[in-house]
Amino acid sequence: MPNAFNQGIIDEFRANKGRLTGHFENARLLLLTTTGARTGTRHTTPVGYLPDGGDRVLIIASAGGSPQHPDWYRNLLADPQVTVESGSFTYEARAMVLAGDERERAWARAVETDPGWAAYQEKTTRLIPVVALSAIPQGGPPNVNASSLGEGMKVVHDAFRRELALIRKEMRNGNGSSLGAQLRVNCLTFCQGLHNHHTGEDTMLFPHIGAQHPSAEPTLERLREEHERIAVLVAELRRAVSADATDPDAARAEVERLTLDLEAHLTYEEEELLPLLGT
Repeated sequence: MPNAFNQGIIDEFRANKGRLTGHFENARLLLLTTTGARTGTRHTTPVGYLPDGGDRVLIIASAGGSPQHPDWYRNLLADPQVTVESGSFTYEARAMVLAGDERERAWARAVETDPGWAAYQEKTTRLIPVVALSAIPQGGPPNVNASSLGEGMKVVHDAFRRELALIRKEMRNGNGSSLGAQLRVNCLTFCQGLHNHHTGEDTMLFPHIGAQHPSAEPTLERLREEHERIAVLVAELRRAVSADATDPDAARAEVERLTLDLEAHLTYEEEELLPLLGT
């Protein structure tokens, strides 16, 4: 069973669809459920994560620098299929321990983002593992943690808002002369996620709404046009953070441009479509 501290985080995380308060308010956390290596019992643990592009995230088995690996790590060595709760989505994933150069590159990104990881490594003689969690493809739409289409839209929108706010904060807190490797990955992962979301709306959600509510077609057409405009801004941000000699000021400017347009778009979409979808 999780300890009382972890259980409090789990309860708040689930109740608020990934939103946390206090010390973890601005942290990237997920809930990881593994199968006990000895007991076969399912165990859920909150863990920090790093975006890694596409459908893969990284978690680090630091255990605060303990000499022993955390239980969840030993569990996934025995059974690498795990369940991940991101706040917005719940999905099955395959865990893979990174090794060699791949592990070193991922570790360097983590330490660059938070020197606390290096402090944990200094406390222990074991090599702290870095684990990649890759979503297992499934048929049909993703499993949104919501009971209606309207609630699902709001949950996903709020997740984009939170992640973009974190990226803006990370850019403001940078040293001004360079853009960190992990921050680049965060931006590119966000861009890909937003592209996937808008593609899903254009091909599935909007046709569904149009069939049920023909009078909403002008609104849907405006939203499609906004998707195209936002796609241009996303492409500009991708170029800004992918350049060999990235200008941090240019990247910050692109993030601010995207933030303004995206927030206006999300607000308009919620105002117009939530009454049709229900909450």
